[in-house]
Amino acid sequence: MIFIPTIEAPPVTHPAVNVCGGPALFCQINYDSVISSAVSIVLTIAFSLWVVSRLDPRRPGKFQMVFEFIIAYARGLIKDTVGIEAMWILPLALTIFFYILIANWIELFPLPHPFTPANTDFNQTLAMALVVYVLAEGYSIRVRGFGGFLHHLTRPHDMPIPLRVYFTFINVVEELAKPISLSLRLMGNIFGGVIMLWVLTVMLPLLPIPAVPYGLSVVLVAGWKVFDVFLIGTLQAFIFFLLTIIYFGQAVEGAKEHGEGTHEKAVELQAKSPAVMQATSN
Repeated sequence: MIFIPTIEAPPVTHPAVNVCGGPALFCQINYDSVISSAVSIVLTIAFSLWVVSRLDPRRPGKFQMVFEFIIAYARGLIKDTVGIEAMWILPLALTIFFYILIANWIELFPLPHPFTPANTDFNQTLAMALVVYVLAEGYSIRVRGFGGFLHHLTRPHDMPIPLRVYFTFINVVEELAKPISLSLRLMGNIFGGVIMLWVLTVMLPLLPIPAVPYGLSVVLVAGWKVFDVFLIGTLQAFIFFLLTIIYFGQAVEGAKEHGEGTHEKAVELQAKSPAVMQATSN
């Protein structure tokens, strides 16, 4: 008979260490997430430097062509979604994409304790989502002006005043929910993969069938890791990258049509930036 209390607990919490003796919100650090995040950052920087070292404008290789395709796709997406004047979003979106991709792909390797995938920690994913959210809202205020930003929250503008008051509440809730939904989507999918690995490595071998569960566990773990890392991990990195650009597009949606704030001035100033000129030439 198997007693449930004797089974290794699922990895549903992150070990924390208190660094300043104050409130847990400000003084406790999930050290396993900090370690995995630091490793992911180092690997992302190393990958970037490796990519730069392989670039050859005279004889581009297959890897360079794939990389240039990704950049061209991101540029086209930003141009169509936000506008050519917002090409400064490109480095942010691609950095987030490759960081999340590498952080997720690390899960393919056997991870010793206390190393866990960085994106299983809500603090990690929320921090990235807040960076995107704050920059998108700031860009909206810059383009629309503060009055135009508040006016945008009262959409749809062709409704009677009582209905606009109701929709204003919905719009505010929708804006505030963006970083929460963005961070929970990523964390939930990566965390679900870790829980599935726990089921395959801890629960499955407990089946009362001699020898079979252990071999089956090894096969299923290998298959699940390939599926979870290369499909789910890549897909979640792409979704976060895509929603980053979409949020910036929503931040300035309709600004030209309604003539809000300083949009034309922002377009004129940003169109002179090197990033925009390079994107236009390409």
